[in-house]
Amino acid sequence: MKPALLFVLVFGVYFSAFAQQVSLSGKVTDDKGNPVPFASIYIKNTTKGASANSEGDYLLKLQPGQYEVQYKALGYRPESRKIDLKTSLVVNVTLSTEVYELKDVSINAKGEDPAYVIIRKAIKKRKAHLSEVKAYTAYVYIKGLQKLLAAPKKFMGADINQLGREIGLDSNRRGIIYLSESESKVSYQYPGQLHEEMLSSKFSGSNKMFSFNRASDAQVNFYDNYQSWQGLSNRPLMSPVCDNALFYYKYKLMGTSTENGVVVNKIRVTPRRDHDPCFDGYIYIVDESWHIYALDLYITSRANINFVDTVRINQQFMPVDKVWVQASNKFEFIGGLLGFKLKGYFISVYKDYDLNPVFKKREFNEVLHIPQKVNKNDTAFWNKERPIPLTNEETNDYQKKEKLAIKRESKPYLDSLDKATNTIKPSNLLLTGVNIINRYKREYYHFDPLITSVLFNTVEGPTLNYGFTYRKRADTTSGKFVGFGAKVRYGFSDHLFDANANATLPVGDFYLNLAGGSDVIDLNNHNPISPLINSIYTLFERENYEKLYQKKFAAATLSGRITGGWQASATLEWADRRWLPNTNNFSFFSPNNHQFTSNNPLIPGQDIPLFPENQSFKFIFRTTYDFSNKYETYPFGKRYLPSAYPTIGLTYTKGIKNIFGSDVNYDLLTADITKTDISMGVYGRSSFYIGAGKFLNSNSLYYPDYKQFTGSEILFSNGGINSFLLLDYYRFSTYTEYIEAHLEHNFSGFITNKIPLIRKLKLQEIVDFNYLSTPQLKNYYELGFGLQYLNFRIMYGTSFNSGSNIKNGVRLGINF
Repeated sequence: MKPALLFVLVFGVYFSAFAQQVSLSGKVTDDKGNPVPFASIYIKNTTKGASANSEGDYLLKLQPGQYEVQYKALGYRPESRKIDLKTSLVVNVTLSTEVYELKDVSINAKGEDPAYVIIRKAIKKRKAHLSEVKAYTAYVYIKGLQKLLAAPKKFMGADINQLGREIGLDSNRRGIIYLSESESKVSYQYPGQLHEEMLSSKFSGSNKMFSFNRASDAQVNFYDNYQSWQGLSNRPLMSPVCDNALFYYKYKLMGTSTENGVVVNKIRVTPRRDHDPCFDGYIYIVDESWHIYALDLYITSRANINFVDTVRINQQFMPVDKVWVQASNKFEFIGGLLGFKLKGYFISVYKDYDLNPVFKKREFNEVLHIPQKVNKNDTAFWNKERPIPLTNEETNDYQKKEKLAIKRESKPYLDSLDKATNTIKPSNLLLTGVNIINRYKREYYHFDPLITSVLFNTVEGPTLNYGFTYRKRADTTSGKFVGFGAKVRYGFSDHLFDANANATLPVGDFYLNLAGGSDVIDLNNHNPISPLINSIYTLFERENYEKLYQKKFAAATLSGRITGGWQASATLEWADRRWLPNTNNFSFFSPNNHQFTSNNPLIPGQDIPLFPENQSFKFIFRTTYDFSNKYETYPFGKRYLPSAYPTIGLTYTKGIKNIFGSDVNYDLLTADITKTDISMGVYGRSSFYIGAGKFLNSNSLYYPDYKQFTGSEILFSNGGINSFLLLDYYRFSTYTEYIEAHLEHNFSGFITNKIPLIRKLKLQEIVDFNYLSTPQLKNYYELGFGLQYLNFRIMYGTSFNSGSNIKNGVRLGINF
């Protein structure tokens, strides 16, 4: 390359970079001199813009030239400035309170406010507005901030003062606990297809973490009938312009104003009933086109939202090529729990819309892409790129925690954290187990707690069943890990000692699990009753529900994702199975003269062996497909997303005779289909599971080879969509064929939220239906009703069949 040409190119690049450094900055205040937080600043007839920060300061990076700059904020009259920008310039702007005038307002014969006419027209146009933007790309900047306002000195034994010093809180345990910025390119295609590529990320306090900010979380569209904010609200939140909004909301026209050449109607919206899942606040509707111009809405704990007291959402829109697109979006929240009080916000600013994009094939399969070096941009980059200036508090937080970040990544600091974390306390030994962490080497050890390791059953008597697990991340760039576990078991009555171990290793995109040894395990491979709960019932109620056998085994399993929503696993297992008799008759009490049953669930009155000692060699193949090809890409690997469609599964088990002395010869084919959390709108959500199977060949098999079911005979239930409320744990296992079906509907407070006082408990109503049919048990039904709080539930169920299979009872459980 000629030197002169090289000089021209270098000079041109340098000059271009220099030209981009011209800034327009200033402060936006009201007519009393108070800052107007998060005011919008946009170049007229473009989507280039910025937002003021919480103190009213703004900064806009532009190339030299002439611009007409528009300043606006909800509740204020927009201002416009024509600026000849040659060098960096400071322009302070005062926004006057907007006056919304009520001109020629008439009340109809029914005494109805004129706002209802406007809202009806907006509702009528809702579907058209929802679909009018067929596709776009845009760039979005997001800043998230969360501040701890108050905290107890100690929480569950942890010293919050010490923890606060580690994360940069002051001596009163107050300060910023999350501050992060991100820039992303968002691609959208109707209906609902979204792809986000995070271009840059900054996380206060860490040089390695990437932002939790997501443009997809800011895609709140009030043209949808309702918003499903799972976790925050058990019920869907109704839009003020949903199809049946007049049932939920009252409206009042506050007035009209002309902004940027369009007439805007300001309408007050309030819930008709205090405890409905509805917003309060203002919605601004463009006259004649009936688009949403802006909205300023909030919802409080009065509507039974969870974890926070108030959530406020502020959205502003701008016209681009005769359609209206989102210009900015801000969520604010404040709340508290267990002595902690928190507030924060997430604000998104959009720019550079392209309404005629060209997308790559299968671009929307990847919902989110966060590349490896997304967090490598320095302070100078962010000072140039961010459209919302930092406040002094935020600047200080970045500077203070940048030093902490360097310290946190050093081996001495990580070792000091490990030393504090790895302190062994009596409560750890007894209740939670002992965790040993080596952060620098990314290693994790867990030793089981004694409460789940010291057991009692009638087969082994007092039993020690103790184990540990080890886990290590394979590398820093993927989510892969290696794992190892081991366990020993000793029964003090039958004097049997068992030990087994397992290892998990990454093999390409799959995992290989190797396991072997001996163990005493449940005859039902669904493990329907917890060994700890069985110990309690055995000792205090003299009821020994759990039935056991000894298994010596060696197994290998290869599992992983084939592609997209298709997963599979293959297992080879050899086992020696031996039935065990009862050896211990002890209990503390014998209420109602209860007597223990034998360890043979089919002949409970006699300790007759359920099956002879035998060997089995079997092959198990399991595959599932969920019709989803959606995934997120992180620096450590991919995470596939749940499908909107059911998951289908197919399992084939082959018992092979005469290999390593195997006595079994059978073929079992099963199929299932399941889906959880199917939205039913305001009526809650449903889940279902349907399974069926048949032994194609049952020439030689034993009870452990039967098809088992997840029953429940005691107060405490394991839960799960494919479980029964009242079914016997063992009696109805089958060696022929079966069909089972489970349907559960969660009304999500649709009924209880209408009952005074009860609504404050935030209870969810559950209806449960279960069905099972085998040649031995024809047409067994269960119907259950209950209530759920968070994940804890109480159910009452009744069964319909014949004889002793007709039962009813109460069940307590945890739903995951």
